[in-house]
Amino acid sequence: MLSPTPLSLFCALLLCLPLAVVFTVNTTTTPNSTANSNGKNDNLRNGKTLFFSAPPPPPPLIIPKDDESLFRVAGRVNPKPSPPGSAKKLAFMFLTTSPLPFAPLWEIYFNSTSPNLYNIYIHADPTTHYDSPFQGVFADRVIPSSKPTQRFTPTLISAARRLLSQALLHDPSNYMFALLSSSCIPLHSFNFSYETLVRSKKSFIEILKNQPGMEARWAARGEDVMLPEVALESCRIGSQFWTLTRKHARIVVRDERLWSKFKLPCLHWDTCYPEENYFPTLLSMHDPRGCIPATLTHVDWRGRSDGHPRTYEAAEVGPDLILTLRSARPRYGDEETNRSDSSVTPRHDPFLFARKFSPDSIQPLMDIASDVIFKD
Repeated sequence: MLSPTPLSLFCALLLCLPLAVVFTVNTTTTPNSTANSNGKNDNLRNGKTLFFSAPPPPPPLIIPKDDESLFRVAGRVNPKPSPPGSAKKLAFMFLTTSPLPFAPLWEIYFNSTSPNLYNIYIHADPTTHYDSPFQGVFADRVIPSSKPTQRFTPTLISAARRLLSQALLHDPSNYMFALLSSSCIPLHSFNFSYETLVRSKKSFIEILKNQPGMEARWAARGEDVMLPEVALESCRIGSQFWTLTRKHARIVVRDERLWSKFKLPCLHWDTCYPEENYFPTLLSMHDPRGCIPATLTHVDWRGRSDGHPRTYEAAEVGPDLILTLRSARPRYGDEETNRSDSSVTPRHDPFLFARKFSPDSIQPLMDIASDVIFKD
């Protein structure tokens, strides 16, 4: 082996000099280390210096007010609740054109638990006069994108999509999204509702097929206008009030294909109930296996033909009514949807909410709140 000459040693020294300079610069810019209670340096591990760099703060969330931008941005969120391991939250979305007459009852409902388990969102028609602003747990919960709504128009669909978009963007921990009206009341305690919903990996949405009047509803915008996006045999009907998973909420706000048809104005208003067709049709086409085809909001349509369900008056409210509503079994979806999940047929999911109650029934409801409604 050849012995190194003085010249080769000198060249090697010159090659190593830049590395020495870099090492010196890096060590002098090391963050100040701190000593723990044992007198040891927390920034040292196995004799090596550790470098910590805090992630930059997230940019402030700017939620668009125009629907097109709002839906587009909301459609990009993570379909899974995050961060992993954090408590799942319920998003309660109230769609209203009036004050909330049952706010005192809901106040008890929400104040019985940690505010880290839920969020409240209100779509309030800005053209409506509210005698008093929303207070208590409802204070500052009106979404800024609220717009006027009207029956027999697609504006009720738009309002629900705005609520979903706001809830998706506002809190990544929102896991289930429940749509409610101002005439809804809870039938159980918050804890009961929470446990029921967070255990589920599926949405609760009524999906019915071959219902009376389906063809007239499908043709309400004109003959064959819904084609080719929505064939008559693909059209479904169901309750306007549902509870969706985060995955399905994202599907709803991302949709453009079916919305391009359902947003068209109806020519026949007496058969125009787009909010009862759009959501069940969309999810039955995208993910029927991911849905329990039933609503968890009880409503009584027996003997009704005017488009309005039965309203419970103050004189009817009592323990027996609440227990009767609780014990009722939801109507599950059509046979085809049931076959997608063999567990659907024998199911008996509990109704968590009920409508429609007259505003003056608030006092008898409050009288039985502790001993009946919130006693599981």
